[in-house]
Amino acid sequence: MNISVIIPNYNGQDLLRKNLPKVFEAIDVYKDGKKEIIVTDDHSIDNSINVLQELKPEMESAYPDIIFKVIQNNKNLGFSSNIDRGVGNAEGDILILLNTDVIPQKDFLELLLRHFSDPNIFAVGCMDESKEEGKTILRGRGIGSWKRGFFVHSRGEVDRKNTLWVNGGSGAFRKSIWGKLGGFNKLYNPFYWEDIDLSYNALKSGYKLIFEPKSIVAHEHEKGVIKLRYSSFYIKTTAYRNQFIFVWKNITDFDLQISHIIWFPYHFLKSLIRTDWAFFVGFLRAFVVLPKIIQSSFISQNYYSRRDKDVLGEFTE
Repeated sequence: MNISVIIPNYNGQDLLRKNLPKVFEAIDVYKDGKKEIIVTDDHSIDNSINVLQELKPEMESAYPDIIFKVIQNNKNLGFSSNIDRGVGNAEGDILILLNTDVIPQKDFLELLLRHFSDPNIFAVGCMDESKEEGKTILRGRGIGSWKRGFFVHSRGEVDRKNTLWVNGGSGAFRKSIWGKLGGFNKLYNPFYWEDIDLSYNALKSGYKLIFEPKSIVAHEHEKGVIKLRYSSFYIKTTAYRNQFIFVWKNITDFDLQISHIIWFPYHFLKSLIRTDWAFFVGFLRAFVVLPKIIQSSFISQNYYSRRDKDVLGEFTE
């Protein structure tokens, strides 16, 4: 089984210098197929490219069995599009997505790949030892439910194997199914919800997702670029926008669609009272791309074999 590790980068010069050698070390232990590491740089304005140029000959010399590719975007595309460029240049059967702030343990890969003996498995997620405010929070398993007209997701307990989504920053995906479902949807650029969207589409299309708690990665969330580059208001409006996009694109059960409409005035008034202007900006940003959302929805529905309630019913805890 051939593998392609895709690492999206934007202004991550220090993270690349610190973590990329550790990724090579972890991937080198895999001996059952060809392996490549692809760094896709999303038009960084720091010293990332120079760091990669310095690391490339060093890594190629130390790990001759690993193909190392560096792809540069000529403009900033956003997370989904940046990953898509990596996938387009990947030759592996399995895509391993790792953010620059992720450090995998040496045995993480074998524990992920063994699940792909089942041809119906689309993706397998890692156990994230997430470093947050001086604490380590165990993440990696996602759950969600339908509440007051919206899909709401949250962190699930890590003592179960089923998961509603596989994290786009630390997970393995079968490339053939990725291509069939269209990969990360560019509607979600620049960030958030793209991995939940793709995972949900896979579940509605009859494929399986697995959470593997023994495949461990350290995730230094606070060193990620989003909080450093974007204002808190922009991040919040993007989260709201993409929540609207997710519902309008993916929810096809008629009663849930009606529920979304009925509950909308409640959320409108609640946000108005709380002066949560990000809600309104997020709604408007989603509304202006409604034709693209509808078009994308029709494409996704070609593969659906399950209802929303059937999928969500598996994740009520």
